[in-house]
Amino acid sequence: MTLAGATMAASVALATDTSVGEHKLANGMRVIVKTDRRAPVVVSMVWYKVGSVDEVNGATGVAHVLEHMLFKGTKEIPGGDFSKIVAAAGGRDNAFTSRDYTGYFQTIQKSQLPLMLKMEADRMVNALIPPDEFAKEIKVIQEERRWRTDDRPRSLVYEQLMATALRAHPYRIPTVGWMNDLENMTAEDARDFYNKWYAPNNATLVVVGDVSHDEVFKLAEQHFGPHKPKTLPPRKPQDEPAQTGIRRITVKAPAEQPYLLMAYRAPRLVDAEKDWEPYALDMLASVLDGNDAARFSRELIRGTQIASGADASYDGVGRGPGFFYLTGVPTAGKTLDELEKALRREVQKVIDDGVTDDELKRIKAQVTASRVYERDSMFFQARQIGSLEVIGFSHKTIDVMTERFKAVTADQVRAVAKKYLIDDALTVAYLDPQPVGDKKPAAPPAGLRHAQ
Repeated sequence: MTLAGATMAASVALATDTSVGEHKLANGMRVIVKTDRRAPVVVSMVWYKVGSVDEVNGATGVAHVLEHMLFKGTKEIPGGDFSKIVAAAGGRDNAFTSRDYTGYFQTIQKSQLPLMLKMEADRMVNALIPPDEFAKEIKVIQEERRWRTDDRPRSLVYEQLMATALRAHPYRIPTVGWMNDLENMTAEDARDFYNKWYAPNNATLVVVGDVSHDEVFKLAEQHFGPHKPKTLPPRKPQDEPAQTGIRRITVKAPAEQPYLLMAYRAPRLVDAEKDWEPYALDMLASVLDGNDAARFSRELIRGTQIASGADASYDGVGRGPGFFYLTGVPTAGKTLDELEKALRREVQKVIDDGVTDDELKRIKAQVTASRVYERDSMFFQARQIGSLEVIGFSHKTIDVMTERFKAVTADQVRAVAKKYLIDDALTVAYLDPQPVGDKKPAAPPAGLRHAQ
């Protein structure tokens, strides 16, 4: 390495201080800070361990509704002013709701962090949820449901598949909620959910950027420390009964193309250091659909040309059951049945013949490269830390997970394909396209800004 190169490397090392610090307030709130000094910017996220998995029948969608309502004012900040204050400070903000958690975030110049934490601490306990604002916002959310799901055939297929694949577990509920529940929801439903779950001992603050650990810990103590913890509702086990045979549904909806979605029940990650099957399932998905050289692309799209698109994915990091998905769109003149058989043949080849070392080496190299690129984003780092923490994993397992994935063997990939990609664990959904007519694609509903 030249002297110039050595100096540059030293500068990069200094600019990318990635040390992580943790602190727990007396009220139970956790604070995690990751220093990254490449720019005078900070990403601040408050995560609540509550999502659609915590809802009850008759009030589905309330976690997402409440996320919207937390932008509608507190005793200190009038309705609608939260985001205006963030923008005036030169930042941007948004929020998201998932099955497992709800998060609120801002990306700001580091000098504005005290203001952001003050406002987040305020709406943790002082949200007003006024009935008049609720009445207007629930209409926006109903339109959001139509725009994201009802008018999107593939979203409808996924929603119906989950409601078929699961009979008991609340993962069967769409995060946006069923329309009938939204039509009958009240401001009191949202307020009750808020009072039950929004508390410092059900929250984690994650800050990534040009800050020191101690300064963030002090700010957290100042703004969140005075809040009292709550007795949270008990979280009862919600195990899904065993599936005992293949399940099939057909969804009819206006669409340009047919569409296939297959979902196999699969184990979720429980112990990041000891489990191996989830990592092998993730590797299997990459073998089938990880890049242009992957099997689906090589055999089904460019080879036999039975599919214009084919994908594989594993979803096994969460509070509920895991799934392994296969999806596809047949080429013109080919049927969904033919495509399903083709996808199954590729899976059977893995079971019969295994995978090659070259395939695994290529995928592992891609993972190593992606980890480098991921660290370029402060937002990604904060979201990765927060999502793991609120579902029960430590951020310290991020590197462990990468190494465990890279340690997967060809025999392990073959073993999980044989064990889990079976008919008794399978739900299949066909999209039967109906005439689209002159209907134009729906525009996002007016007022929609915050992510589901």
